Amino acid sequence: MLLDIFLIVLGVTMVLYGADRLTEGASALARRMNVPEIIIGLTIVAAGTSAPELFVSMVSALKGTPDLAVGNVVGSNTMNCMLIVGCAAMVAPMTISRSTVKKDIPFSVGASVLLMLLALNSFLGRFDGLLLLAGFVAFMAYTLSQAKNGQAAAVVGDPQQLRPMLSVLYVLGGLAMLVVGSNLFVDSASSVAYALGISEGVVGLTVVAGGTSLPELATSVVAARKGQSAIAIGNVIGSNVFNILLILGLTATISPLQIEGITTIDMAVMLLSVALVWLFSRTRYTVERWEGALLVALYLMYLGWLISSL
Repeated sequence: MLLDIFLIVLGVTMVLYGADRLTEGASALARRMNVPEIIIGLTIVAAGTSAPELFVSMVSALKGTPDLAVGNVVGSNTMNCMLIVGCAAMVAPMTISRSTVKKDIPFSVGASVLLMLLALNSFLGRFDGLLLLAGFVAFMAYTLSQAKNGQAAAVVGDPQQLRPMLSVLYVLGGLAMLVVGSNLFVDSASSVAYALGISEGVVGLTVVAGGTSLPELATSVVAARKGQSAIAIGNVIGSNVFNILLILGLTATISPLQIEGITTIDMAVMLLSVALVWLFSRTRYTVERWEGALLVALYLMYLGWLISSL
């Protein structure tokens, strides 16, 4: 058990570090090829923060633990909207742009509704996966068109240039760490679940989701503290759309998912979390401190319910 816990921590560390190096290397290469900063921010950097969820979910599905894969996404999205937005708003009230309220958050709500409908029969097949991927392509096409028209903002990492060879090493090394770390994480989390008699779904909704959501938590809280609330909310909403449409879409297309441990209540809480963020954002385009505290309190209540149902 202690060895498994150590391997979980090691796996999470490798996944997070690998995602960071992959994003940094890919961004540096894109700049050298004169790819516009806005495109880098909306694609490479956005995908980079979702890389932990992507690799952990895909490895989980391929290893025959679909509840870990789905629980990872559902739990991450719920944590993003309730805990991360809540904590960021408690640090400093978050000002939300009209574009985010009118386009990005509704798209996240729509993606959540689509996932709930597709998962009603407790199964995500290849057709469902392709449908989710089609939604992701539509989202990216619209977002990039808005960016080119100057209607969207993107945030990228440190503009310092890396040498080409070092950039390639960052990309390859980051990918290797993501693959190895994901395998360690999934295997060890599954072992702990079996040893404690906990369902893979609950482990996915809590331990796995928490581990893979660390990049979003760190990015959003630091951004809120610096008064960059647009970064904080954009990071969370963008990650939610990536998680559902790209990650589950790609995972289900490669390996159909039979869902057993993720309930309708879990899906409903995920939908409620993004709906509340949307509701709070529509009031003066600001998420106040008390609204952030309410989101955190609701998440803790949900977490308590999960633990009590073990």
